[in-house]
Amino acid sequence: MCLAAGEKPGNEPEEVKLQNASKQIVQNAILQAVRQVSQESRRRDARSSDSRGCFQLGVGELTKKHEKK
Repeated sequence: MCLAAGEKPGNEPEEVKLQNASKQIVQNAILQAVRQVSQESRRRDARSSDSRGCFQLGVGELTKKHEKK
């Protein structure tokens, strides 16, 4: 076994702990990013469906006014 400068025998479990913690941090960051993108997508879809509803209502109102004449 070769040790780097400043490395002590028995550091392997500590290194494994650091690697596991690093993996957990990365997984949490990815999960948070996916959730954020999902929320933004849902908001965008809700806004576009709301605006389509208003547009369709406006078209219906114009048609009704036109029929009255």
